Amino acid sequence: MSRIVGPAPKFLPPEWRLSNQVHLANTEVERTRSERLTAETQRLIADGEKVSKRMQQDVNNKLELRIHDIQFWRKELDKKLEEIVQEVEALITFKGRVERALEGFSEPLRVTLQCLEERQKRVSIDHVHDEVEQELMKEREVIEGVASLLQRTLEQIVEQIRLNRSSKYHLEKDLHDKFLAERIDDYCAVLSNASSTIPSTAPMDTQPAQVTLRMWERFCDLNLGKAERERNNSLSLRALVESLLEQTASGQPAQHRGLLLCLRLQVQETRAAKEKLEEHLAKVLSEVSSQERNMVAVEVAIQEKAGPLQLAQARLLARSQSPMEQCHDPAQSLQAEVRELSAQRRQEVRAQSEMQLKALARSQQSLEEEIQVKSNSLYIDQVICTQLRQPIAIHFY
Repeated sequence: MSRIVGPAPKFLPPEWRLSNQVHLANTEVERTRSERLTAETQRLIADGEKVSKRMQQDVNNKLELRIHDIQFWRKELDKKLEEIVQEVEALITFKGRVERALEGFSEPLRVTLQCLEERQKRVSIDHVHDEVEQELMKEREVIEGVASLLQRTLEQIVEQIRLNRSSKYHLEKDLHDKFLAERIDDYCAVLSNASSTIPSTAPMDTQPAQVTLRMWERFCDLNLGKAERERNNSLSLRALVESLLEQTASGQPAQHRGLLLCLRLQVQETRAAKEKLEEHLAKVLSEVSSQERNMVAVEVAIQEKAGPLQLAQARLLARSQSPMEQCHDPAQSLQAEVRELSAQRRQEVRAQSEMQLKALARSQQSLEEEIQVKSNSLYIDQVICTQLRQPIAIHFY
């Protein structure tokens, strides 16, 4: 059966008034709570705006300081980079000077070796280890030593250029990174709440920086310190190279003049010895002619005495046939005449003259050979070696 709904209950007037008071009280509580929430929200909004402005200002100040720091380090890096670039260019110039110096020593060394080779062609007693040869060997040792030193110096220059370029690369990379960082910080510094370039949604999951400020500054210091060390090494190396080139340039002419002087003195001494030999040869030739004339005179004298000797021998033979009258009378002096006219002594003189003539011929041959030796030595020293050394040019690199 369906339930019969009765009429709504009726409340008493006190209940009605109480219900109205309760509703009014509840409404007043909610209104008051809403007003407090509104006031709190407005205070939070105001405080948030103040904090936001303060934090933005703080960030702006820090960005400004950061930009100043970057600009300071960029200036330091730019300055050091310019110094390193200048050092690289200076070392390249010195490298060219050392290479030209090495090329300049090739011709003097070739001439020295050729002079030593030519002087090995001296013969006999003139193949002597004289002062000229000592100076040539000394010059060869000096040139080879200086060339070896220059070669090692050139290798040091090439290595220093490589190290300088390495420092230059790291400086340029650091400068590039700081340029990007400054540009980013400049962009951040000019941004404002009203900037139209701010993206609507910014990523919030960015990774925190792994490099601290101290590490960043230390990295810059390391690059600057390395560049400064390489620059100081370059300065020291350039000073060493300059001193080496100056010593080489000042020592080479002195050695060249000293060797030319020794060569000139040796030529004079050899020429004087050759002139003395030629003088003695002339005397020997004169004596040969005199000895030949003497032999002719001996032959003539022997022939001239042949007739009187035969006459004296005939007389002595005839008187020896007298049987009883042989006595030692004055006429018997024929024996003395025979002995006087005998050619035995003249034959001895002729034999001695022939022996002396042969000895003079041997002396003549020896002198001529020695003169030929001296002429060969003079040709080597005065013509070949002197002409080889005349065109040598002394350069200052």
